[in-house]
Amino acid sequence: MRIADRVFVVTGAGNGMGREVALGLCRRGAHVAAVDLDEVGLSGTAARAHGTGTRISTHVLSITDRDAVAELPAQVLDSHGQVDGLVNIAGIAHRFALFADLGLEDLDRVMAVNFTGTVQMCRAFLPILVARPEANITNMSSLSALLPFASQMLYSASKAAVKQFSEGLDAELADTNVHVVTVFPGNVSTNLAQNSGVAMLDAGARRAIVTTPEAAGRKIVAGIANDRYRVIIGTDAHLLYTLARFAPRRTARLVATQIKSVL
Repeated sequence: MRIADRVFVVTGAGNGMGREVALGLCRRGAHVAAVDLDEVGLSGTAARAHGTGTRISTHVLSITDRDAVAELPAQVLDSHGQVDGLVNIAGIAHRFALFADLGLEDLDRVMAVNFTGTVQMCRAFLPILVARPEANITNMSSLSALLPFASQMLYSASKAAVKQFSEGLDAELADTNVHVVTVFPGNVSTNLAQNSGVAMLDAGARRAIVTTPEAAGRKIVAGIANDRYRVIIGTDAHLLYTLARFAPRRTARLVATQIKSVL
């Protein structure tokens, strides 16, 4: 897909991968409607985009707010005149814990943001996107949708739901000009824990394979430009995904053992 002079809506654009995707699109000549709950974070993203020669508007809202999401397309059209792409990056995790120790509030929260929020954004913008000569929808899933992660089961389930929805949407839109990209990152050094309001695991002195948000953002933007079906991000993601295809149960139990050792 051509990126220059196109308009993209990017959720989670206040920090982390969302910010890097927004900036990466701007550097390629796109105009961006940056969406996030964090007004200060959005201001920082807009400041960093200054000098790229492109327009960036900021929109403070929660993607779980149905009314706010329904009103967003008109706001973006008022700011930019068109919409050519939707990039759903916003997401949260829950604390690392066994399923039996998690409550319904944990399930409701991660599903509301990760899955329902993504679906609501797609529903709001799809009528505009299908009317464009060429358009894109990019949805953030996770490595944990391709390989179960013990102690993050509800998060994994929410991201698996995004995978099925996103790839099913791609099939439904096969006869249109809308391309759907699904992203599966491994361990990326973002503000996920802070954004989620939970404490994450500390691996201590153990060496971990981590992808930077900048590298992840570049991969996502390249995936959009090349109309990729899946974008798998990180050496850890590629390795574990390959292992899981040949030995799914053994790989899932290996991951569970590693997590258990630092719980």
